[in-house]
Amino acid sequence: NSYYKNRSRPCLQHQIKRCTAPCVGLISKEDYADDVNHTVLFLEGKNTQLINGLVKKMEVAAETLEFEKAANFRDQISQLRKVMERQYVSGTEGDIDVVACEMQNGVACVQVFFIRNGLHLGNRSFFPKTPSDKTPEDVLSAFLLQFYLDKNLPKAIILSHQLVEPELTQQLFNEKAERKVNIINKPRSERARWLKMAKSNAVVALNQKLQSRENTRDRLAKLKELLVMNGELKRMECFDISHLQGDQTVASCVVLNEDGPLKADYRRFNIKGVQAGDDYAALAQAVSRRFSRAKNQEHAPPDLLVIDGGQGQVTAVVQALDDIDYANVVVIGISKGSDRKVGMEKIYRGSDGKLLVLSADDPVLLVIQQIRDEAHRFAISGHRQQRGKVKKKSTLEQVEGLGPKRRQLLLKQFGGLREIKAAGLDDLCTVEGINKALAQRVYDFFHDGANV
Repeated sequence: NSYYKNRSRPCLQHQIKRCTAPCVGLISKEDYADDVNHTVLFLEGKNTQLINGLVKKMEVAAETLEFEKAANFRDQISQLRKVMERQYVSGTEGDIDVVACEMQNGVACVQVFFIRNGLHLGNRSFFPKTPSDKTPEDVLSAFLLQFYLDKNLPKAIILSHQLVEPELTQQLFNEKAERKVNIINKPRSERARWLKMAKSNAVVALNQKLQSRENTRDRLAKLKELLVMNGELKRMECFDISHLQGDQTVASCVVLNEDGPLKADYRRFNIKGVQAGDDYAALAQAVSRRFSRAKNQEHAPPDLLVIDGGQGQVTAVVQALDDIDYANVVVIGISKGSDRKVGMEKIYRGSDGKLLVLSADDPVLLVIQQIRDEAHRFAISGHRQQRGKVKKKSTLEQVEGLGPKRRQLLLKQFGGLREIKAAGLDDLCTVEGINKALAQRVYDFFHDGANV
C-alpha cells in the first residue's frame, strides 16, 4: 500500500496513544502480532484468556524492572475488566444470537444481537427489501437463510416471531452446523429480556430509517419545485470524473432515490479514446454509455441528472443526451466556483443555463451536495483501484518472458508486488507456468536494486 509505504512519521492517532504506528516501524512485528491476537481474542469474547495472558506479561515486566511497561499492562487489564462488567449477560453459556423483526409503513428492520460466552459483543440493524404484503414471519424466515449462509451458526437463535417453515429451517441449520441449533421463539426469564431489548432497538432503528426517508422525500419535493419539473422526481443520478493528470480516467455514476443511496445501481466507466484531461468528452462518453443501458432496459433512466461541474460540463452532457434522444432528462450541474468553499456552490440548470442561487443551509443544496460527494468518493475509490492494477501490471511487464497469463497467476498467488518481491526462488517456482529460469528472472528483477 503506497499510502503507508511512503509515510515517514506517525499520524495523529499515534500521538493520542490510539495506535502503535506499525506503518513507520515504531513497534516490532512480534509485538504487533500480539496486539492483533489480543484483538481477535477480545472480539471472540475470550476476555478471561486475554486477561490471564496480560497478567503474565505484567508480572514478567515487573520482574525485569520494566515498570512503565508493567503499568501499561495493568491499565489494559483494568479497562478490560470494566468492559466485561458492562458486557456481561447473566444466565448464559456459549454462543447465542437474538434476532428481532419490526415492520412499519412497508419497511422492515431486523436487529441482531451477538452474545458470545456470556458477553454482549454488539448488534447490527438490517433493512431487507420487503414486498408490502409480507409479514414479520416471512421476513425473518428469508433473512435467516441468507444471513447464516456464509456464517458459523451459534448454539441457539432466539427469534421474535415464528418461522414460516420451522422444521425445514431447523433441518437446514442442523446439517450446516453438524449439530443441533436451538431455535427459540418463546423465550423466558433472562432470554425474554434480551429479546425485548432487541425489539426495542429494532423499533428505534426503524424510526430513524423512516425519518431519514421522510427528510429525503421532502428535499426531493423542494428540488422538483425549484427546477419546475413536470414529471416525478424519485430517482437522481450523479456523474463525476476522476483522473491522474489526464491519464486513467474513470467516471462514476451513483444513484439516490427516496430511500437514500441505491448502491446496487452504482456504476463505474473506464473512459477510452478521449484526449487526456478532456472532462467534457469523458462525461459525454460516460452518459452515452449509461443511457444505452436504459435503452436496453437494464436500468431505468433517472428523473434528474446531476453533474459535478460547471456550465461547460453541463452543456456537454445536455448535447450528449440530445444525440441519443434523451433530451427530456433534466440536467443540473454543481460547481464549487473559484474559491471552492463548501456551501458556496453554484447550481446550473441545463435547460437554459440559468444560475440557481441557494443558501448554505438550504435543504435542496444539502441533497445535491450529498449525491455529489458520494459520486466523488465512488470515483476516487475506483480510480485508486485502477491505478493499483496498472502499477502492478506495468512493473511486471518489464520482466522478460513474463506474459499476461503468468503475471496474473503471480498476482493471484502472492497478492501484490510487495509479496512477490519478498518471495524466495522456491516460492516463485510453485506458481503454475513459472519454471526455474523464469523464477530466477523475476527474483533478480526485484533484487538487483533498480526495481525496489
